[in-house]
Amino acid sequence: MLVFVISFAALVCTAAARPSLNFLENHFTAENESEEVRSAAIKRLLEVFGMEDPPAIHGHKQPPQYMLDLYNTVADVDGVTKDPYLLEGNTVRSFFDKLRSEQVEFRFNLSTVARTEKILTAELHLFKLRPQATLTFHRHHFCQVSVYQVLHTSKNNTQEKKLLSSRLIPVHSTGWEVFTITQAVRSWMIDEGSNLGLHVVVRTLGGSQVDMKLIRFASGRNHHQSKQPMLVLFTDDGRRSTTLESTDPKDTTATSSLPQAPMSGPSSRSARSLDYTEEEGASLPCQRLPLYVDFEEIGWSGWIVSPRGYNAYHCKGSCPFPLGQNMRPTNHATVQSIINALKLIKGIETPCCVPDKLFSINLLYFDDDENVVLKQYNDMVAGSCGCH
Repeated sequence: MLVFVISFAALVCTAAARPSLNFLENHFTAENESEEVRSAAIKRLLEVFGMEDPPAIHGHKQPPQYMLDLYNTVADVDGVTKDPYLLEGNTVRSFFDKLRSEQVEFRFNLSTVARTEKILTAELHLFKLRPQATLTFHRHHFCQVSVYQVLHTSKNNTQEKKLLSSRLIPVHSTGWEVFTITQAVRSWMIDEGSNLGLHVVVRTLGGSQVDMKLIRFASGRNHHQSKQPMLVLFTDDGRRSTTLESTDPKDTTATSSLPQAPMSGPSSRSARSLDYTEEEGASLPCQRLPLYVDFEEIGWSGWIVSPRGYNAYHCKGSCPFPLGQNMRPTNHATVQSIINALKLIKGIETPCCVPDKLFSINLLYFDDDENVVLKQYNDMVAGSCGCH
């Protein structure tokens, strides 16, 4: 009898344990599936932004002021492009000098630039320091500053050089000076081994070389990061819009018709959190509704400088017969709506509410080599919705 009681108790315990075990198995399976979906979704989103993996995070760094200013020039607070013609190409990269020499020689590592990218313009940005007190030049005097591409260096340190850019600069000036060096960068992209750097020479108007202790540019480790020599590269990576975005420079609707997304996170989230049931969605006329993409929630805030997120918007609602002009229907949608209403052909649905204008956004971020990149991505924001 005792044996039976024990066996029965064990049976009851085993039976009671099974649902718990099944629950745990289902829970872990659901978690794994959820993680797989998340991983696949993030991977696909990276592909939209032209990346295989998110850039490695090397800690907090300050982006060059030039890149911050450029971003604010081409994008609004939500990252939406103000004017598609403001930016040359769709990618701007900044590179800091790798030599960090006290001499006026500079070298930039361009390994992060894809060979498929078309080099449009390359600029060398040098910060001219205030002249020293011992400078004897008259305040109206100029000097000739020339930038050379180093082609070859012999064993006795003599260099074969090619002139890239040259112009007059006031001796007593201070601030950023920009030189175009596109020719050199294009040659480096063809042959990486030819990248032997740049050399800057300063001469008087008479042609004699000036002591670089008198005419100085910030370089090396003795000057603030914000004044370090920088190469700025404007490229086009070959991506093209799917033609919904306006390309007419006279079309001012690209920014004026687009509501500005709030700068603060919470108010952006409140716009994003508006929920609509399927029944409400079916009864609503075709319209544009909020869809906020928060980069912090995705886990990208460590390498993206701006924006913190953006309002992509989405289209929802019905396209009932008859389609009014306020629903921005295409002729095809109007005909489809009529065929559906008259039941002339079986299986013909009403037109769909979809974006009929898309705008680009701009992303300012750090790449794997800690360079700051400004990139423009087409077709990222639903500008308006219509029945198609």
